[in-house]
Amino acid sequence: MKKNENNTDRIVRGVVAVAAAIGAVLTSGALSIVLWVVAAIMAVTAVAGFCPLYTLFGINTCKR
Repeated sequence: MKKNENNTDRIVRGVVAVAAAIGAVLTSGALSIVLWVVAAIMAVTAVAGFCPLYTLFGINTCKR
């Protein structure tokens, strides 16, 4: 897997993941589940530095 996210993109995804997790804890029902899924996806892509949707659309924010 080739990285396609720069550090700023990864930090923003990490912040969104934390915010979504906090929102998931504070809510209940279907919204909570959706927020947990968003938090998980954002956290995984932030840690990996790779976004499959970026590959699909030909986006690369990494300066290599």
